[in-house]
Amino acid sequence: MTRSSPLLALRAGLLARLGGDARLAALMGGRLRLYDEPPRGAAPVYALFGPSETRDDSVDGARRHRHAFALIVLAKPGSVRSALEVAELIAASLDEADLSLSGHALVLLRLRGLASLRDERTGEARATLSFEAVTESAA
Repeated sequence: MTRSSPLLALRAGLLARLGGDARLAALMGGRLRLYDEPPRGAAPVYALFGPSETRDDSVDGARRHRHAFALIVLAKPGSVRSALEVAELIAASLDEADLSLSGHALVLLRLRGLASLRDERTGEARATLSFEAVTESAA
């Protein structure tokens, strides 16, 4: 039996949820721009899947995974606000959301924190959302 990846299922659920948000798409240039890697030559505002960690959290025979992950929003040059506006919409859409996941059930999805920073050398600004989630294998 092949098991589907709980992290990939979670990411697909996040993309599906955020992809339906017209206000978020408008702030990102007309469509959801959430990538695995920075797209070559793309201008912000866009978001990246940041660091993630998945650990076994099985209990009472249920195969569960606990996830810690980040979404990083890159701002327009000179505008931390552009990243924060997108980050706030992402936070509002995902915190405590009930997402449909392929092969898994979402038990918990919670925003743990939101931080912004500006790189003093480059002037690049970004906002980082930190989340925790728990998924359970469907079968």
